[in-house]
Amino acid sequence: MLQLLTSGISVSVKVFFEGTYFKNYILNYSYAYQIIIQNQGKEAVQLQSRHWVIIDSLRPQTIIDGEGVVGKKPVIYPGKSFSYKSGSLISSSIGAMLGHYNFINLATAKKFKVYIPKFKLSPAFALN
Repeated sequence: MLQLLTSGISVSVKVFFEGTYFKNYILNYSYAYQIIIQNQGKEAVQLQSRHWVIIDSLRPQTIIDGEGVVGKKPVIYPGKSFSYKSGSLISSSIGAMLGHYNFINLATAKKFKVYIPKFKLSPAFALN
């Protein structure tokens, strides 16, 4: 599991290769990932939005910006965590994802970024 700490917020990522399948006559590689966001700070924070960069070795980078995560804008209190699962498709066997979350400190109304560690999207057979 990869982990990165920014401004008192820890983001951990675990990736799962789910297999391949054809969509519109194109082979796709399917990945799921679990994210755990832990507030190691002293004040409550709220996740507002996300920014993802998806790297696919056969296509241009894809940028995804959106409100919250999986339809939620969680408030995370000190010492607590929020976790969710999501997924991504790429057209090659080698890729990666990275990005950041935009948070707001609920006590000070200060906005800040929390970085997501870059993680590889590659099945075990592609690395042998």
